[in-house]
Amino acid sequence: MRRIIVPTFTFLIGLLIWSSEASAFCGFYVGKADTKLFNKASEVVIAHHDNKTVITMANDFKGEVKEFAMVVPVPTVLEKEQIHIGDPAVLKHLADYSAPRLVEYFDENPCVKYELMERRSMDAAKSIAPASTSPQRTGALGVTVEEQYTVGEYDILILSAKESAGLETWLTENGYRIPAGASSVLHSYLKQGMKFFVAKVNLGEQAKLGLTYLRPLQIAFESPKFMLPIRLGTVNADGAQELFIYFLTKQGRVETTNYRTVRLPEAQEIPLYVKDKFGGFYRDLFTQQVKRESERGVFMEYAWDMNWCDPCAANPLSAEELRGLGVFWRENSGRMGKGMGQAQNVFLTRLHVRYDALHFPEDLMFQETSDRVSFQARYILRHPWTGTDECPAATAYRQQLHERYEREAQTLATLTGWNISDIRRTMNIETASAPIEKQWYQRLWAN
Repeated sequence: MRRIIVPTFTFLIGLLIWSSEASAFCGFYVGKADTKLFNKASEVVIAHHDNKTVITMANDFKGEVKEFAMVVPVPTVLEKEQIHIGDPAVLKHLADYSAPRLVEYFDENPCVKYELMERRSMDAAKSIAPASTSPQRTGALGVTVEEQYTVGEYDILILSAKESAGLETWLTENGYRIPAGASSVLHSYLKQGMKFFVAKVNLGEQAKLGLTYLRPLQIAFESPKFMLPIRLGTVNADGAQELFIYFLTKQGRVETTNYRTVRLPEAQEIPLYVKDKFGGFYRDLFTQQVKRESERGVFMEYAWDMNWCDPCAANPLSAEELRGLGVFWRENSGRMGKGMGQAQNVFLTRLHVRYDALHFPEDLMFQETSDRVSFQARYILRHPWTGTDECPAATAYRQQLHERYEREAQTLATLTGWNISDIRRTMNIETASAPIEKQWYQRLWAN
């Protein structure tokens, strides 16, 4: 029998959650940190209100599509109408909109303003193929095929089981390679009364559709549980996994309850040369933060009302796009356009977690809060004023520039772990000293 390899995404996103005014920045957006910066990265969008939840799961599968398979614990038997195929372009738009970003500011002429530009902070406070096992064999193993559907390019089964060993045997006999140690994790989900959503690619349907990639799968259900089962992902994983979770909620920010939710450093001024290497900067920054939290933190990268953004890494999502991601509570709120002002009742929280079995032995548990304070992982390039005007404020400004460059160098080293000497050398400040004030007669005539 040909064996189907279940990709890391399968168990990593063996996921599913069961969910039963900042001051303006006025900066110029110049770059963002894409999720593609990270290896083995999966993305999940969760639209959640009351006990209703819609999950969008992006497939990070690499390889022959005929070898793709997904096994996801779910809280209830899903009917065909509760399963849908999503649009990957909408998920990409959401990822771009909420990505950590780089912005530029330009110092004003100190002789005009007679003071340095006020430094703004981020916020007001601080700112599946049909089973080949016979029905008799399936029954003997204590496994029940509750439902069986074809949705788009996917063949889908909904399974229930009496005990984990029988389920593990059934999956193995039907071509799913189950990693050693999965039985105990499967058992814990069975004890919670979970069912299993199993999906494989229907090659014939995929050919009819003319697709060369896998589209996101979406599931809608009702449950009082609000959590994300990640432990199956750690069983099947080769090293740490990257997971990006986007929450669309009505009330406010989402946080974890059984791990620490940590805001990433933000509104930090860094050297100008980082503009050309922002991707590497952010990767190293995130790794440093993971280490500082002893590899047990869940990091907030973005939290904002979907009605607006400042500065924007992408335009806010339209009402149609939000509905495509499962925002069901806006359906009776009137007509909304594609520009700003269309999503006042949708709050976006973006969490990023790097996890493995050792540091994340429990599934992620969540709660929605009433906190609507805006936050974004935003990093600042501040261009110095280079004019030649002379005044007491300009003299003081030039004298403090060297100190500012040194602060930026030290900030960059702290955030990323980069060597401070290398940073100073790149900035050309290693041996530089503060500018010497010109004598009065040197300022009298321009030579």
